[in-house]
Amino acid sequence: MAGTNAIAGIGLRPPHLPGLLSGTAARPGWVEIHAETFMPAHPGAGSHPRLRDLERLRADLPVSIHGVGLSPGSAGGIDADHLARLVDLVRRLDPVLVSEHAAWCRTPAGWIDDLLPLPMTTGALRSLADNVCRIQDALKRPLLIENPSTYLPLAGEMDEPAFLTALVRQTGCGLLLDVNNIAVSAHNLGGDARAWLAAMPLAAVGEIHIAGHAVEPDPDDPAAPTLLIDDHGHAVADPVWDLLDQALVATGPVPVLLERDTDLPPWTVLIAEAARADLAIDRVRP
Repeated sequence: MAGTNAIAGIGLRPPHLPGLLSGTAARPGWVEIHAETFMPAHPGAGSHPRLRDLERLRADLPVSIHGVGLSPGSAGGIDADHLARLVDLVRRLDPVLVSEHAAWCRTPAGWIDDLLPLPMTTGALRSLADNVCRIQDALKRPLLIENPSTYLPLAGEMDEPAFLTALVRQTGCGLLLDVNNIAVSAHNLGGDARAWLAAMPLAAVGEIHIAGHAVEPDPDDPAAPTLLIDDHGHAVADPVWDLLDQALVATGPVPVLLERDTDLPPWTVLIAEAARADLAIDRVRP
């Protein structure tokens, strides 16, 4: 990943900007933003003050753009206005990477505030591949697609690793490998997280995400299996760190991004978690 030198970064949230701009907060190797937080109100619109602050930060800190609202998995195609706004943001920031999700969040009636998984079918694969190709054509660069978290089994014709392997082959996109999502999905569906990870198209990995999750017991049956929720509101769990190590052994040094969206801890806590990820990357350097 050009500009990051395969080191750890942190998901940038608006409360982090003042300290980074003033120099009072320690800087990570790079930061990743949510596109929708900084995109212009409409294509060609003047930049929001928050975006101007980000452009100042981008002058000497690599930035990656992570979309959460484009809905590449939508069978009805991509919203043209949303894509144009993303293209505008990419042009302004010249990020080192751009990524989105193998998920959908839009219907003809509007936008759903969630990232919903796709059925692993040839029809869903065709829609996703068509949309990914359209996005890449508009951006004039490869896109990384992230594996989502799953909570209920969906009928399908293939498993997630086979689905994403086919997507990479058909579109030339890369994979944003979220090892926390694998841990969550495997636990909730009764799968083997390590085998799930090993079957992914690891040669296509351009970035890895790590994050924390919530453990939810069944309120009606304390003896029932727990449910893991990908809430990005907790410290990274030990099984996720183990999956990160497994992934890096297979991929070699690639950038790792620490995500935290809720219950934001002090910046020093995030820096410490990112430093642990740096150590994991260093262990697989030649």
